[in-house]
Amino acid sequence: MTTISTTEKNRANGPPLPAPLVTEPDRNCPLCPRLASFREAARVREPDWFNSPVPSFGDPDGRLLIVGLAPGLQGANRTGRPFTGDFAGDLLYATLIEYGFARGIYHARPDDGLTLVDCRISNAVRCVPPQNKPLPVEINTCRQFLSATLASMPKLRAIVALGRVAHESALKTLSLRSAAAPFAHGAIHQAGAQKLYDSYHCSRYNTNTRVLTPEMFRSVFAKVKADLG
Repeated sequence: MTTISTTEKNRANGPPLPAPLVTEPDRNCPLCPRLASFREAARVREPDWFNSPVPSFGDPDGRLLIVGLAPGLQGANRTGRPFTGDFAGDLLYATLIEYGFARGIYHARPDDGLTLVDCRISNAVRCVPPQNKPLPVEINTCRQFLSATLASMPKLRAIVALGRVAHESALKTLSLRSAAAPFAHGAIHQAGAQKLYDSYHCSRYNTNTRVLTPEMFRSVFAKVKADLG
């Protein structure tokens, strides 16, 4: 005779359990055909690279989430960890270590032992786009994973958006209107219990042209650190 536990009875008689949050795309995610095709071509060309949607990195219980644009072709797309293997990661991880949001030494590879502290890193678009430029439809399609990532972080209090695309995607996830929260480096926008902090993206182009200086970048994280305490 089959025995049904009390828990199983309650589940059978009660409301259906919510579906688990899907925070990461499948390795062969087909949702964006252009990105899937670009990913397949990269797998043929560089079979030893990661060449898949890059998962978030860090602590789901962290109070800080950093949102980038998308994996770089020879950076995260190659290594499988956000902002790892290209110039943007050099500045980002050095800054996180300086302000206590990371521990260890960054060696631009996923096995360098670096860990994040009270912090998580993700991207608005999880797959590498051609010319580092995702299309609006791809940003919109991939936002479901960013939304799920935010929802999976119960202690989240601060979001740093690196660049306008990350800012706009975060706004939609937080249900903020663009007119009420325009992008500007150093701007801070309140969204309920959470704050959205804007920064120019820490790309080589922005730093080489002095659109973003290391001092400007550090000032954003100094403010986050002070606010979180």
